[in-house]
Amino acid sequence: MKIATWNINSVRLREGLVVRFLQEEAPDILCLQECKSPVEKIPLEQFQALGYRHIVARGQKGYNGVAILSKQPIMDAGDKDFARMGHARHVAARLENGVVIHNCYVPAGGDIPDRNENEKFGQKLDFLTDMRDHFRWERPDRAILVGDLNIAPREDDVWDHKALLKIVSHTPIEVQHFHDVMEAGGWLDVTRKDIPEGRLYSWWSYRSPDWNAADKGRRLDHVWATPDIIGAAHGSRVLRDVRGWDQPSDHAPVIAEFDL
Repeated sequence: MKIATWNINSVRLREGLVVRFLQEEAPDILCLQECKSPVEKIPLEQFQALGYRHIVARGQKGYNGVAILSKQPIMDAGDKDFARMGHARHVAARLENGVVIHNCYVPAGGDIPDRNENEKFGQKLDFLTDMRDHFRWERPDRAILVGDLNIAPREDDVWDHKALLKIVSHTPIEVQHFHDVMEAGGWLDVTRKDIPEGRLYSWWSYRSPDWNAADKGRRLDHVWATPDIIGAAHGSRVLRDVRGWDQPSDHAPVIAEFDL
């Protein structure tokens, strides 16, 4: 089973890129974040024609939004409004084999890493705290969590560790919250299990005139699994080339395979 996660930054604007990706990579399941669309306006016809006839989603006009597209039957397993923000940032689906997939879109957090000066940063920390508490009290098993978590936790997950210590997405307090969520749920990092060493990015800013040459990236997109199925995971990849497609998202898809 091949699972892909991708912050698409508007599924309607980039419908053609999703179609191309599904044609070229043919994942069994594709989890999208930042769909920026109500569920009823997600352009499903072309996806369904390629075999993705099952969808579980939460939508929101112009903002946020998460969707799980699947070739195999899935059951809606609910959602959580972490930090009670009223945003469409989480949805879960259960496969026929009982495995639950969580698709998450953690708030970016704005530009100033101080909750007293920046409300968005406080919301991000509260969102992560609520995730931690949820997984602590409802500890997952046979579960996979994917999504744009908007944190690059390791030194080699960013282009310059020292330069980014005071930049939102790599600050020590965010990294600590990230690890708190992992520890609470017993989650393990599938991508870094498969690719344990070396710089690895999944996001490159639109602000760079030549993102590929500058290569000032961050690994913001993640695939986690619970200990009982981590041994079934393999084949992790970041599809960097997708970032260079016409009118791309600023995120590249991340893929992992599971023998389940």
